[in-house]
Amino acid sequence: MGNSERPSKAGQEVTPHDEAFKKLLQTFFAEFIELFFPKVHELLDYGHTRFLMQEQLVDIVGEQTRTLDLLIETKYKGSDAYVLIHLEPQSYKDARFRERMFIYFSRLYERHRNEHKLIIPIAVFSMDNARSEPDTLTMEILEHQIVRFQFLKVELGSQSWRKFIDSDNPVAAALLAKMSYNEGEQREIRIAYLRMLLRLRGKLDEARLALMMSVADLYNRIDLSEDAALLRELGERYPEVREDVEKLMPAWSREGYEKGIKEGMEQGLEQGKEQGIEAVVLNMLRMGADMELIRNASGWPEEKIERLRKRNEA
Repeated sequence: MGNSERPSKAGQEVTPHDEAFKKLLQTFFAEFIELFFPKVHELLDYGHTRFLMQEQLVDIVGEQTRTLDLLIETKYKGSDAYVLIHLEPQSYKDARFRERMFIYFSRLYERHRNEHKLIIPIAVFSMDNARSEPDTLTMEILEHQIVRFQFLKVELGSQSWRKFIDSDNPVAAALLAKMSYNEGEQREIRIAYLRMLLRLRGKLDEARLALMMSVADLYNRIDLSEDAALLRELGERYPEVREDVEKLMPAWSREGYEKGIKEGMEQGLEQGKEQGIEAVVLNMLRMGADMELIRNASGWPEEKIERLRKRNEA
């Protein structure tokens, strides 16, 4: 779900970004509502929450069949009233998006009005230029309003990242780099994210922490050596997280190197380019990776790696 992607047509593969974002909202549904809609959060009883089967709806606007993946049933606190929440991520500009949301709402109301007292449509705009996206569709004649439909919305690009840096909400950490910030604030926002990550390590299990990090990595400019330096700096600046930094650093450096190396090496080998392997080896040398790790990852003999290192230093 990158900034320029369009909905996939029937039969096309869902992108890893789409799947990761969907999984984030499924796993941290309550945290998402709490973060962006605190008043709605206070009304909901998450003790009854279930994801309904995918709904196939014919999209009259786009003339294609669309699947609503994120349809959640929950309840009001102190009541037997069921609530249906439709979450619709949107990653590109679409002048007719509000029409589509209205059609989705109408179809859901037609199918579920007998079981659910309320249907709440929510759009999550993730494109970088999301500002004041239209959220209302009206129809009127003279002074008579026939329809006024307004969905809830989150515009990540209009949210100030500084508002969330003291939060322990995993959704805030995952989406921090999608929020509004200046180019000169990139280092600050990365430090803020790493601090949030350190706090969340003690609160989330490994699976949910890994999911949160995988989504955050989609939006962050990743530099493992820089991150290692930032973690050391955090340990010095904030003594309360020093122990967590020391626990995280070995896994961060070695596992991170190996993951990045594996992905980069596979890409280089698939392209059949020796320079692809050379670029990965150079990057490993700059990050200070040990010789054994470089040899195992590249398949190069130590002499060849040394020649490359000396040539690069010359």
